[in-house]
Amino acid sequence: MPDSLEIVPSPAPPATAVAIVVYDRLCTFEFGCAVEIFALPRPEMGAGWYRCRLAAAEPGPLTATGGLRVEVDGGLEVLDTAGTIVIPGWRGAEEPVPEALCHALRQAHGRGARLVSLCSGAFVLAATGLLDGKRATTHWRYLEALQARYPRIETVADVLYVDAGDVLTAAGSAAGLDLGLHLVRRDFGAEVAVRVASRLVVPLHREGTQRQRVERPVAPARSAAARLAGLLDEVLATLDQPWPLDRLARTAGSSKRALHRQFVAATGQSPGDWLIDRQLARVCELLAEPGHTLADIAQATGFDSASTLRHHFRRRLATTPSGYRAARHERQSRPRAGDHC
Repeated sequence: MPDSLEIVPSPAPPATAVAIVVYDRLCTFEFGCAVEIFALPRPEMGAGWYRCRLAAAEPGPLTATGGLRVEVDGGLEVLDTAGTIVIPGWRGAEEPVPEALCHALRQAHGRGARLVSLCSGAFVLAATGLLDGKRATTHWRYLEALQARYPRIETVADVLYVDAGDVLTAAGSAAGLDLGLHLVRRDFGAEVAVRVASRLVVPLHREGTQRQRVERPVAPARSAAARLAGLLDEVLATLDQPWPLDRLARTAGSSKRALHRQFVAATGQSPGDWLIDRQLARVCELLAEPGHTLADIAQATGFDSASTLRHHFRRRLATTPSGYRAARHERQSRPRAGDHC
């Protein structure tokens, strides 16, 4: 018998093994966002898709906003086998975080799990100390409180989410879907993320650096808003045509500077970013149809060349058009066990 035994650490759980932390007075919307991304059955994605369990942060009956009661798969021991842990909000900025939950999260992170917070869930991660020295965000209403209470965190204002590698934080409410789709893209590629976004009927992709708060014009700007709406409709109907900023402003009857302000106020994006997103959404539709060359698709979507299309496609979707098309065809050739949102 050997004098000593070598202890081999257990491998970290896969990132696709997901645990959602549930607590009393659960934030129902943020919880729903986490469920839509990680817990909804998607048999068409194959056996490697996310497997999700619910972990109670505390004993006793657990309620959610709206009077719902939540049943869970277990307590904090569920986190032991999770490679991704999602904290969908918290009871409030002033509410203490149980030390047992903090300890379990630190232990899981030490084993290699990535931690994800949505909205006020950032206060839970902050309480663990794992956000110290890292960039993080939360809902704009809670940013000052987070910065004041945890000054060692590099709080980032007015972004949708922050990816710090193994710790990720999202802003309020629907930004949880943006961060979730970002993780789908990290885990499974752009083509799968586009499919999930399409099922959820949400934008193709919103960068984490996009603004949280979109200030909308009030009644005095109604005529300008109406002109902008008409412009957007015209652009979408003629995506095969070039739409430089000069033409956009001329069609809207506005200066370029005023048009930029109106676009940001109404959409949260610059005119150029908004246009490229719509062009790429149409590109994805055409790539799914047989018989189109990349040059044909570039011409049909307003890009001046196939190389320009490739550049924007790779920058926004982290893959190539050919890679997207191949992955889509491969998945379409697999038998589908069901049809879920």
